Amino acid sequence: MEMNSGALVQLADYFKVLAETNRLEILCCLKSGSKNVTEIMTETGLGQANVSKHLKLLAQVGIVARHPVGVSVYYEIADPLIFDLCELVCARLSVSLEQRSEQLKSIGISALQSSK
Repeated sequence: MEMNSGALVQLADYFKVLAETNRLEILCCLKSGSKNVTEIMTETGLGQANVSKHLKLLAQVGIVARHPVGVSVYYEIADPLIFDLCELVCARLSVSLEQRSEQLKSIGISALQSSK
């Protein structure tokens, strides 16, 4: 897949938004359904200004959507494929960790055998 520089900038910006633990925590919170800022604060333990800032960034890249209900604004996942992406990355990290663990075990065994 060939991408022009403008598309690459958008892709990089999308991943930058995901490269922050609090934003990932907010996404996990919203996985069960739409919530307002107060509900997100309660579930995550984050402050109001922090939650609002992160929701704004998530909305700018189209990961979450906001919709008013009375005097409150509710946020929901706009692109559920985000969870598939996260699961794919988690699975890859798990494989990498397992491989590193096996390498360390073999190094440890080799070191023990050579010291005898």
